[in-house]
Amino acid sequence: MMPNILIVDDDAHIRGIVRIAAENAGMNTTEAASGQLALDMMQQRMPDLVILDVGMPVMNGFECCRHIRSLSRVPILFLTARDEEVDRVVGFELGADDYVSKPFSPRELVLRIKAILSRGKGTDEDFLKHGDIRLDTRAHLCRLGSMEIPLTATEFALLAMLMRQPEKMLDRNTLIEGIYGRNSVLSGRTIDSHVRNVRAKAAALGCPDLIRTVRGAGLRLGICRLEQGTQ
Repeated sequence: MMPNILIVDDDAHIRGIVRIAAENAGMNTTEAASGQLALDMMQQRMPDLVILDVGMPVMNGFECCRHIRSLSRVPILFLTARDEEVDRVVGFELGADDYVSKPFSPRELVLRIKAILSRGKGTDEDFLKHGDIRLDTRAHLCRLGSMEIPLTATEFALLAMLMRQPEKMLDRNTLIEGIYGRNSVLSGRTIDSHVRNVRAKAAALGCPDLIRTVRGAGLRLGICRLEQGTQ
């Protein structure tokens, strides 16, 4: 099935470039010239991925992302005219899955889209378990006991990498390569943003020890047990 991509940018020229690149790669597209219009469209039909410009007037991309995350875990790829790490960190902490700076290569953008969409697909290890955490990679479900942890595609991919090697410590470069690909130039702070999101979501459901930091080395799974009395 062809994925449906929602392109959100106030610049019609940029929307056109993204549309042509995505459709040439076999994807369906719809367009929105503002954040509010995008939200209205998503109430009618949820896309498979949202490409979201940061620098829109009235409702910027960060604000729009907050609203989207209140509705759905749909993957979000930010477009931005600035290439500052602090902007990327803010975007990832809001729940974005990836970040592309303008001007961008349409070919690279398509590769990023495909990489994000592939993170939600099942693998040979469709079910992963560690302590009270269970991942169904085919259905893209994460459960802590009987409760669902609502993870984005990138957060899900991060946790799955750790769960496939539960006794091993993984450094940040290995995690970035596994999630974003070998040619990624993202820094370790990107992974830290996703880790904070996953930890906060798990802690809110009674598991404060889901991911442990090995100081100066990397990350590994914690015990992953629900606190006594938590269902």
